[in-house]
Amino acid sequence: MSANLAPPITLLTDFGMQDTYVAEMHGVIAGLAPNVRVIDLTHAILPQNIRQGALALADAVEAFPDGTIHVAVVDPGVGSRRRAVAAEIGRWRFVGPDNGLLTGVLRRWPRQRVVSLTNPQFFRAAVSRTFHGRDIFAPVAAHWAAGVALDAFGNPLETPLIQLDWPSPTRGDHCLTGQVLAIDHFGNLLTDLTVDLLSTHVPSGAASVTVLVGEQCVGPIVGAYSERPGQLLALVGSHGRLEIAVESGSAAKQLQLGVGATVVVQWSHS
Repeated sequence: MSANLAPPITLLTDFGMQDTYVAEMHGVIAGLAPNVRVIDLTHAILPQNIRQGALALADAVEAFPDGTIHVAVVDPGVGSRRRAVAAEIGRWRFVGPDNGLLTGVLRRWPRQRVVSLTNPQFFRAAVSRTFHGRDIFAPVAAHWAAGVALDAFGNPLETPLIQLDWPSPTRGDHCLTGQVLAIDHFGNLLTDLTVDLLSTHVPSGAASVTVLVGEQCVGPIVGAYSERPGQLLALVGSHGRLEIAVESGSAAKQLQLGVGATVVVQWSHS
């Protein structure tokens, strides 16, 4: 990235696109940092679904250049005593509520510096207790992108950030057991069984590898959707997670399963 080009700001929310909330955040940023590019990561997180937001954020950040400012607002506690924070984690920067939205990011990259957003100089003049995305998080992100130092926004936060109770797969005798974390737009079941886990635990010389979800046998792990036309299948998706899918269909609808469903990868030796 050019030294004269500021990293972008991304927006992730549960606001949807029917109302003006997202546009208002864009407007605030445009007024303070008109030369900074703003990218809508997603505004389709289910209302108040912090876990879904945390997963989407963690899966997306690696696509962005170092220094990108990710504004994440899934904030059922807005207006309460929950903390508002700005954080440097891994190679990126984050602004949002301290309510677990950064769980997935913190599990994969080291926390660098974090401050509590307490300096109203960098907020909008009038702060609504119901719209911190517009009145606190958007202006802080804009000022940060424009060159304001992190320490200017508030005092360093030395205590741990809130993290969700994040499921961890378990290793059994010739099997790995995980669960469905989310369902994407296509009805694919996204699991917590990552390519790193599979490569670590599933023997390269296994005679057979089979995936089961719920009580349904899906079959072996394939490389592309097209390898099983119209059928249920398992593959490692673009974010490095095992997915259960139906080529040109919806696994969620076909299986009538959702978040929390058990997924097992089992293998046998020759």
